Amino acid sequence: MAVTLTESAVNRVRTFLQNRGKGVGLRLGIKTSGCSGLAYVLEFVDTLNEDDKVFEQDGVKIIVDVKSLVYLDGTELDFVKEGLNEGFKFNNPNVKDQCGCGESFNV
Repeated sequence: MAVTLTESAVNRVRTFLQNRGKGVGLRLGIKTSGCSGLAYVLEFVDTLNEDDKVFEQDGVKIIVDVKSLVYLDGTELDFVKEGLNEGFKFNNPNVKDQCGCGESFNV
């Protein structure tokens, strides 16, 4: 089971953590939400939980709880800029369908 980052995502997460001045890494998780059922959650992690899985790439740690890992296994986190918009993009091979606005998905 694994979660990976693109070089662009590594650089962005590293910048976020440096600007914040503290933190172990970035948590990638899921929550029940939206019209398709699940939505991604990103948040800073200052302390690890017992059931956390840590994936490290180029010195950047992505933390995923065991319950979310089932839905996120194989996901690649990317950071993209499109025109004036920028943000994280989730390349998740487990997604079967997503809502029209792209805010939620199901597996």
